[in-house]
Amino acid sequence: MSKYSPVSVLEDESIAPSQRINCRGNLRRLLLILLFFALTIVTLWNVVPGLFLNVKNFDDNSLAPPMDHSTPSGGKVIAGYFVSWGIYARAFTVSDLDPSKLSHILYAFAEPNADGTVILKDPWADTDKHFDGDSWNDTGNNLYGNFKQLGLLKKKNRHLKVSLSIGGWTLSKNFPTMAAHKSSRHKFVESSIALLNDLGLDGLDVDWEYPENSNDARNYVTLLQELRQGLDEYASSKRETNRYLLTAAVPAGASKYRILDLNGMSKYLDYFYLMAYDFCGSWSDVAGHQANLYAGDLNIDMAVRYYIEHGVHAHKIVIGMPLYGRAFRNTSGVGGRFNGVGEGTWEEGVHDYKKLPPNDADEIVDHVAVAAYSYNSNSKELISYDNPHVVARKAQYIVAMGLGGAMFWELSADHPTDNERSLLRTVYNELHGSTEMDRTPNHISFPKSKYDNVKAGFE
Repeated sequence: MSKYSPVSVLEDESIAPSQRINCRGNLRRLLLILLFFALTIVTLWNVVPGLFLNVKNFDDNSLAPPMDHSTPSGGKVIAGYFVSWGIYARAFTVSDLDPSKLSHILYAFAEPNADGTVILKDPWADTDKHFDGDSWNDTGNNLYGNFKQLGLLKKKNRHLKVSLSIGGWTLSKNFPTMAAHKSSRHKFVESSIALLNDLGLDGLDVDWEYPENSNDARNYVTLLQELRQGLDEYASSKRETNRYLLTAAVPAGASKYRILDLNGMSKYLDYFYLMAYDFCGSWSDVAGHQANLYAGDLNIDMAVRYYIEHGVHAHKIVIGMPLYGRAFRNTSGVGGRFNGVGEGTWEEGVHDYKKLPPNDADEIVDHVAVAAYSYNSNSKELISYDNPHVVARKAQYIVAMGLGGAMFWELSADHPTDNERSLLRTVYNELHGSTEMDRTPNHISFPKSKYDNVKAGFE
């Protein structure tokens, strides 16, 4: 043995046996003490995870890191868009909603101005109209219109969350300019949260249709980051632990979703409402399915897998389903050329689902694509839409893929839920058989609302 080799006290023959025994005992005691301290550190690490972390102080020009929103609520989202204009010719009001089969309502739409200020588009419908039961003799500054009706509905159904949707197809023109500048993003965050507070809402839904380039995509993430921080700070100011929702309506067409920074968006969004419809329409070369689950150049499964592969948690993806059909005139069928789309229920070529199929047409299900359509062999009109069989299959797909749930555009076009052809009823029943509907609580306390009746909780 080299003179430089280490020698254990237990091997050193120069030490008396009794001393070696004492050393061996001392070593055991030392090992037990070290083991005790190790277990103590592990316990503290698990119980107080921030104890050993070096917490960074953020200055005014930085954004706090996002809270972890990757854990699912445990129940499936069943959401529907309620459109402000539905109270007019469609005669569809909040009283027509079935809250027992909805977890989320998305109110369409508010508009972002170029300077970032978010405004309501129809104050009479949104905040002013007196519905049955509303008094004309109330004192103070009170909320009426659709938002009062939604507030009353929330109070009776504490699982029902209502978000304000901002943008949409006709109100998205200002997003690129607004999102590109810090000052206008600040106004967007400030004004949208002010609306949420005054109207007594549970979240904000951003419907930017659509970012067109990498600059838009980058600015979109920054906007969501700042909006998420604003919502969290608002909740903190009220000492609430129940978070406010931030969601986005997002495209299912490859040319649109490939532009998005999905991984960046996923850090801040609770749900991605996938607009899984309008794959085909008046702009197409041939008649086709508009919301097929599989097959074709565009389909839902393709979009879902792309989102997941690019950083979106599966449970954040909510599949949008159309409550309308798209028509094609003078066609031989799916894949055939067409000439015109004809009149619709409210706009050319678009029919409310509750009017389908037409009395003189056959309803057909494509089991490969998982899509439905009606076809009249005499008039040669084809209308593509979802029927109960199709949405049941989509609900099964949601469960199998571990997705967040289902969304409908828009609720006025469905049958009442006591009708067996109601798509909302079908999806609810299908999902309810496999899992529970999301029942996380809504918000009903808004002591700083500008409306007296909202402050008072509609007492």
